[in-house]
Amino acid sequence: MIKEFKEFLIKGNVMDMAVGFIFGAAFSTVVKSLVNNIVMPPIGMLMGKVDFSTLFVALDGKTYATLKAAEEASAPVIKYGIFINDIISFVILGFVIFVMVKTVNRLKREEPKEEAPKKSDEVVLLEEIRDALKSN
Repeated sequence: MIKEFKEFLIKGNVMDMAVGFIFGAAFSTVVKSLVNNIVMPPIGMLMGKVDFSTLFVALDGKTYATLKAAEEASAPVIKYGIFINDIISFVILGFVIFVMVKTVNRLKREEPKEEAPKKSDEVVLLEEIRDALKSN
C-alpha cells in the first residue's frame, strides 16, 4: 500500500496539480495587488476620491470615523468596500485563467490520425482481379 501511495505521489498529474496550486496562490496575490494598488485607486478617484477598502457599515448603530476605529472598538462591521475589491480581483483572475486555458487548448497539438497502411501494387492488382472474377 505504501508503494502504491508513493507511485501516486510521484506521478506527473499530482506534481502538476501541486505546481498549479502554488502558482495559482502566487498569481492570486499578484492580481489582488493589481486590483488594490492599481485598478481601484483610479476608480475611487473618478468616483469622488473614494477608497473602497475603507467602506463599511457599522452594525452596532454607532458612527465611526474610520474602519480602523470601528475595528478597535470591536464593533461588528460589514466591510463592503473590501468585498467590492475582492469581486473585482475574482473577475480579473477568472478572465486571466480563461485566457490561459483557451491559449493552452489552442496550443495543444492534435494527435495526427493514423492512416491506413498503403496497399502494395500487387495487392491492389489482386483485388481488381478478384472483383472482376466475382462480377462474371
